[in-house]
Amino acid sequence: MKKYSLLTKTIVIYFTITFMTLAGKTNFFEQGKILFSKKSFAESKIFFEKDIVFNPKSEKSYLYLAKIFKEEKDLESEETNLNSVLLLNPKNEDAVYMLILIKIEQSDYLETEKLIERFNLVCKSLCNKKDELNKKFSKLIPDDFEKKN
Repeated sequence: MKKYSLLTKTIVIYFTITFMTLAGKTNFFEQGKILFSKKSFAESKIFFEKDIVFNPKSEKSYLYLAKIFKEEKDLESEETNLNSVLLLNPKNEDAVYMLILIKIEQSDYLETEKLIERFNLVCKSLCNKKDELNKKFSKLIPDDFEKKN
């Protein structure tokens, strides 16, 4: 009986390791990115989600999921995925930028202000968006708002 138990455990471990190895060789992120570029959002979403299952710290997959949810007009899911990106990499300027746009849309003045400050610190390739953000932000400022220090 012990022989069968050991054999069963060995077989299970073998198949688990084999499956994990094969899954690691499959580049779900790249497949998702290709489908995303073809605007096959539903299909690409599946690959980004698979990538996250095998690579839970895949900030790029979370970012692409946020972009898909933006296309689908699912603001809550977009924001959730952007927050995941920023947990993994607080300096991801794409995520900060997209989150600023959400907070402006939600008329969240204080959070937008914090995010713009953060964006100014981390921007590298999107620095040309500063003026656009400041214009949108200035429309958000309430007339009777006093800045608290």
